[in-house]
Amino acid sequence: MYRGFYNAAQSMILRQRELDSISNNVTNINTPGYRKDHVITNTFMEELILVRGRTRLSGIFRQTYVENNYVNLEQSNFDFTESRFDMAIWGNVYFNVRTMTEEPNVYQTRNGQFELDNEGYLILGRAGRVQGQNGDIYIGSDDFIVDSDGVIRNNDGIIDTLLLTYIPPDADVGKISDTLFSYDGGEGLPEGETFEIIQGAFEKSNVDANKEMARMMEIQRLYEASSQILRYLDTMNARSTSIAKSGTA
Repeated sequence: MYRGFYNAAQSMILRQRELDSISNNVTNINTPGYRKDHVITNTFMEELILVRGRTRLSGIFRQTYVENNYVNLEQSNFDFTESRFDMAIWGNVYFNVRTMTEEPNVYQTRNGQFELDNEGYLILGRAGRVQGQNGDIYIGSDDFIVDSDGVIRNNDGIIDTLLLTYIPPDADVGKISDTLFSYDGGEGLPEGETFEIIQGAFEKSNVDANKEMARMMEIQRLYEASSQILRYLDTMNARSTSIAKSGTA
């Protein structure tokens, strides 16, 4: 009985985590450069198999739990704006942004909706300054072009080259915010890997609304089923307690 309570409650917690993840994806469907989250689950039995180095365990106990969130890095579509400050990437490289905090950090992003700050530096909103090969990119005005390799030019010549970080599509990245990521790998662009910078466009979120809504309805039904089971178990427990008291009266 108590195991039934535990399993039903654990299932509700798991489904709630999945619903939270889907809700966040849907909320950011129009956020440029957003990458959707997936909840990764594991089971207690599979963990025991891994720890013991065995392929089989006796018993039937299998407890599912949330292991972590996985960020889906698949390429998304572009929105063409013709703005000089909008830049999109085709390929598996990311822009770098340095935060303007007391302890600055450099994070990766696919959000290419840039602008100028009051000092003339290229920035990503409040996230920080966009990085080039020489550090913070100073543009000064809106008279510039960016070629497909990320080289930034104006009438006086080359300003800088965008600092780009290669991240494999199956890499495990940390989410700092909805569009900023943290990646520990530092490998260069592999041989045969190509990319292209497209000025005048930005990359949209890779969330598919139809798939997310269908998944949300499926998870909601599973959550309600677990909730119903929990109520049945509670009723059975109450009746058992009542019968036990009647037998000892």
